[in-house]
Amino acid sequence: MIVEWNAHMFSSDRQRYPFFPTAVYTPSEERLATDPVGDYLRRMETVGIDRAVLVQPEPYGDDHRLVLDCLARDPNRLKATCLFLPKDPQAVRKMEALVASEPRIIAQRFHAHRGKEMYLDSFCDAPVRALWRRAGELGLVIELHIGPNYVRQAYDLAREYADYPVLIDHLAEPHLGTEAEYEDVLAMGGLPNVTMKLSGLTHFSREPEPHRDARDLVRRVADAFGPERLAWSSGSPAIVDALLDDWSDEDRARVKGLNLARLAGFE
Repeated sequence: MIVEWNAHMFSSDRQRYPFFPTAVYTPSEERLATDPVGDYLRRMETVGIDRAVLVQPEPYGDDHRLVLDCLARDPNRLKATCLFLPKDPQAVRKMEALVASEPRIIAQRFHAHRGKEMYLDSFCDAPVRALWRRAGELGLVIELHIGPNYVRQAYDLAREYADYPVLIDHLAEPHLGTEAEYEDVLAMGGLPNVTMKLSGLTHFSREPEPHRDARDLVRRVADAFGPERLAWSSGSPAIVDALLDDWSDEDRARVKGLNLARLAGFE
């Protein structure tokens, strides 16, 4: 089974799906589609993706109307994440209501890296802890789009709430931190509830797919997390075969989809 947990849906219908008033960025016109989920379902067929988790994009904030409409188009193959902002005093209540209305919402995403400091000041802050704790109580995966400079804080929460699964996006954006900070990322591999996404290679690789210039970094991460807690999620799954070619077929199958299938609750 091939599983991707990465795609953002952006609609050209801005009246029906307006961007958040305080969005920190808006996507370029070429990323807006008249039928975003239709386009993505065609990608699934082309690439051979069996199941997918759609990721609530930052520009829509906590307005989940678009991703919910996308889920309705293919309820058997699609699930989705949610995004609620720790600085919003109603964030926990809103998250509870959304999850109660749509059980295919399976994760709460947190953003924190250099250039994205506006969403939270520290993972030690009480609102962040409250949102993390309640998400875990609701059975959601804690999804972290974080940079290396925030990892040490996240490590403490992930260790404290060891029963809550954690998924780190995009190799923790290695280009946004120092080598010393990236040692904190590798240390996260010592926590059995943390999975790392093998994704976002285009954020720092200077070579086309399969991004062989990222091989050394990927191998360090792979050694830290192992085949049961590493998960492909962007580009082509052939990246796994190219960069982890000495792993067994069974281990590469875990990375290509079986690990995320388990995490997302796909059969």
